[in-house]
Amino acid sequence: MQRQDPQAAWHRTAEELTAFLPTLQNAPRDVGTLELVVRRPAPAEREVLQEGELDLAEGLVGDSWSTRPSSRTEDGRAHPDMQLTIMSSAVIGFLARDPGRRALAGDQLYVDLDLSHDNLPAGSLLTIGDLPGGGAVVEVTDQPHRGCAKFVHRFGAEAMRAVNDRQGRRSRLRGLNARVVVPGRVRPGDPVTVRRPETADPDLETSRG
Repeated sequence: MQRQDPQAAWHRTAEELTAFLPTLQNAPRDVGTLELVVRRPAPAEREVLQEGELDLAEGLVGDSWSTRPSSRTEDGRAHPDMQLTIMSSAVIGFLARDPGRRALAGDQLYVDLDLSHDNLPAGSLLTIGDLPGGGAVVEVTDQPHRGCAKFVHRFGAEAMRAVNDRQGRRSRLRGLNARVVVPGRVRPGDPVTVRRPETADPDLETSRG
């Protein structure tokens, strides 16, 4: 007899997903909140942080992004526009069921914010925390963020279909890619303030030095 994968007990059904998705219309559009910071020191390892340091070269300091190969670069090295992945805290909270499973998604930052393409076109700046003197700024990039086999295993085939259908991609249910443009420390509870390309400061420096 074939054993059932214990992960499957956590998976949401198509009906549950259909009922949940309209609630995302209530997500903040201009000022949200950083809910969770997760570092991935090695494959399959997760560290939930009370404070994370965002760095221009490393992304989230201590995370394995810089050592992860990428099929989207000519030399196979880590993609500079994929330093960070950011996911909706509402989406991962729903999919995970248990707060302790949220970090399994593999993203570094989880925010209560509308991550859709309509709200955050590529080039949008997210100020996390309070500047100057604290916080950091990240830029939304045009690199798509998709689910993988691990995502299916942990959250189910229905979740994978939902995040990658037309509306799911437009809403960025799986999240988005970003890069650090102003380094600094960030903490759960920090405000996340949106500046879209037409309102972004063209003179924003990429470091405080």
